[in-house]
Amino acid sequence: MEVEQIERVRDFNRYYTQRLGVLTDRHLGPARLLTEIADHGSLDTDHVTRQLGELHDRGLITIDGRTAALTDAGRRECAILDQRATAGIAALLGELTAGQRDRLVAAQDEIRRVLRAAAVTVEPVPPASPAARACLQRYAGELDALFPEGFTTGTLTRPEDVTGTQLLALEDGHPVGCGMWIRLGPGVAEVRHLWVAAEARGLGLGRKLLSRLEVDAANHGISIIRLGTHPLLTEALALYRTSGYADIGNYSDVPYNQLAFEKVLVSLGAAPVTSRPDGTRRPPVASAFRRGAVESAPRRPPP
Repeated sequence: MEVEQIERVRDFNRYYTQRLGVLTDRHLGPARLLTEIADHGSLDTDHVTRQLGELHDRGLITIDGRTAALTDAGRRECAILDQRATAGIAALLGELTAGQRDRLVAAQDEIRRVLRAAAVTVEPVPPASPAARACLQRYAGELDALFPEGFTTGTLTRPEDVTGTQLLALEDGHPVGCGMWIRLGPGVAEVRHLWVAAEARGLGLGRKLLSRLEVDAANHGISIIRLGTHPLLTEALALYRTSGYADIGNYSDVPYNQLAFEKVLVSLGAAPVTSRPDGTRRPPVASAFRRGAVESAPRRPPP
């Protein structure tokens, strides 16, 4: 049995209980007392005081006025409790075969990914907000390290040039992704600077951000959305192509946008749009929007 497996199980347990609110300040505070009163019908108000007194009498804490703190003995007791928890997990895993342990840890990893994905919020923010600009600086730094030609931060869209919406993804209040769309012309927009922090990748956040940008643009009257990217961004390319974007000719003078894509957004029930006013073809209809959700629409075969 690997020590790493034991630690991963314990880490999952901590994350799971915290995510469900078991270890939050709210649960340990008024909500926990309310639950105990509901469970037992009443609560001895001296109960907590007696527990603190017992810990104090055992030399595990000091009490200074309204503040309790661990003593050295208290810290040693916490270490013993931690060792017991580890031993308990080890005993549990010891009853499983190696294959079962692997499946358990893999299942917990998947549950954690799904819980994290559910906990990430995406919200519009002012383009000049410090959190949004910090995300764009991280985005630029990653591209500068990745591209052989580097990346110039002057290419980043200025806040005053964001004519659409800037979105920010947050996990536990920390920015972990961003994206924006700007208007290119009547009914036409461009997605720019779609980025997910390394620590939040693998959660489906890039697809979530892209979908939210599409919905927001559609709700603002956009029917065609474009984007450009670099050939080295293979994960981004896979995301766009599996999200209904079709390759088009380059429409931008940004040197890093060496590949260009386009997607048509139409209202459900509307006649499919197959050509632009100038007679050039549009890509097949790839999505539709209604009540704030982008839904897949069947692709139309080429004539």
